[in-house]
This record gives sequence, C-alpha cells and structure tokens, in this order.
Amino acid sequence: MLEAINIARDMMLRKKGGPFGAVIVQNDKIIARGWNKVTSSHDPTAHAEIVAIRKACKALNSFVLAGCQMYVNCEPCPMCLAALYWAKIDMVYYAADQHDAAQIGFNDQLIYQEISNPPEKRQLKMSQIMRQEALPVFQLWQDMEDKILY
Repeated sequence: MLEAINIARDMMLRKKGGPFGAVIVQNDKIIARGWNKVTSSHDPTAHAEIVAIRKACKALNSFVLAGCQMYVNCEPCPMCLAALYWAKIDMVYYAADQHDAAQIGFNDQLIYQEISNPPEKRQLKMSQIMRQEALPVFQLWQDMEDKILY
C-alpha cells in the first residue's frame, strides 16, 4: 500500500495527474504500477487502476488477472470498479474512501446514482436505435465455435 501512496504523491507532484496510485501484485511481487494520467495523457479513462490493469495484462499476456491483488491509495471510482470486475482481480485493498475523494473534488456520487437509473432517466442523453440491425452480430458471436470467452 505504501508503494501506491508514494506513486500517487510523486506523480502528482511531477504534474503527471491527480493524486492516485495503484500497484498490482501477483505471488507477493509487484507486476504493475499505475498512476493517474488523466491530465498528462488527455485521457479521461487513464485512472491509476486502469493504467495498472493495462500494464499487468501486458506483463502477463492475458486479459484475466485472477491470482492478483490491487493496492490503491483510494477506493476505486465506478469506472475502475467495473474494470476490476472485468479483469477478475482477486482482491482490492484501498486506503482513502470515496468520501475522502469527494472532499478534495473527486465526487463520483452522480455516477453511482446514474448507474441505477434506467437509460431514459439518466442525465446523459441516450437513445436506442437500430437494435434489429445489431442483433445478427450477436448471433454470429453466439454461434462461433472458436471464440475466446471473457
């Protein structure tokens, strides 16, 4: 955890992004480090957890991080939490929580609330179109015998 905290502080002070750092560990060894790169990379998805997940997947040549743990200096936001589920990481250890983050301007409460709303009630305007045209691609996927499940 201290490594995640130190990365957060050091990279923030170097103007690389916000105050967030993460490490991924497998078999008691750090296999990936990540820090918030949102402002330095002009990428709103470049949160510390996402950066670390990408590096760990590349290091392991896999999109599955089962057998790994993440240490992050703050509770993951909704986007990062979803990515951790998709990566199938075993355990997440975090220091500060979402309320601590909100106090310094990183308030994700709207997103937590919006996720539970049906699409038509979200602040982000959404409209479903061309569903019937999209479904044959899903059928092709379902019928593929050599697909890689995830």
